[in-house]
Amino acid sequence: MKFAFSTLGVPGMPVADVAALAASTGYQGVELRTHPEEPVHLDLTTPEREAVAREFAQAGVEILTLAGYARVAAPGDDGPVLTELDRLVRLAGDLGAPFVRVFPGGGDSDPAEADAVAARRLGAAAETAASVGVRILLETHDSHRTGQDVSRIVGTVGHKHAGALWDVMHTWLGDEPPATSHASLSPYLGYLQVKDVASRDDLTPLPLGEGILPLGECLALADPDGWVCWEYEKRWYEKAAELPGLLAGGVAHLRSLV
Repeated sequence: MKFAFSTLGVPGMPVADVAALAASTGYQGVELRTHPEEPVHLDLTTPEREAVAREFAQAGVEILTLAGYARVAAPGDDGPVLTELDRLVRLAGDLGAPFVRVFPGGGDSDPAEADAVAARRLGAAAETAASVGVRILLETHDSHRTGQDVSRIVGTVGHKHAGALWDVMHTWLGDEPPATSHASLSPYLGYLQVKDVASRDDLTPLPLGEGILPLGECLALADPDGWVCWEYEKRWYEKAAELPGLLAGGVAHLRSLV
């Protein structure tokens, strides 16, 4: 099993520092938050893209995913969403990342309509993704937080370059047992995203193993040759402990669960 962490836990950290941090703390990969306030964003020039890829290659660290913010089930015209997906996929191709992360974002839309909209958009974007060797992963999140929710969409798409990302906190918040989540997602699963929290009423990120999420149960279901990524949501919880000092202990805990 290979381990990564998300740069959501180290907001604004320069790319070279992220790569060095991963290499020094035992992580084989990094999930790059792809956002205008981060060093990696959709407007990177060609030389900047080459520089990012070079930094990770020199550190011996893989870019696992570009964690984008496209909301594929969002109400409105397809055009802006498809444009964002296209840019995200092409950036991933340039950086050598095998995955991009997207959200459902269906809001208060009728569930059946949100499913259909998301499937249509993912199906269109999957063709571009296939051409550059990238897979789009729909995360269990917001309007579609369970594995059953996400599998309805991805199963309808029926394209190997459209898959699922299992955020174990959101399926837990959706009262879906890990075995059910895995059974629903396994035909489409890219990898697992883990974290830990104190309770449903306090989602402040904690060091792995100090909260109540069923991480051991989830990892027992995971592909032993696959990826697990720690998403520590420091960006949204400024008073949370700094991630760099927790990373070595986090990967040790994950290894102990495998």
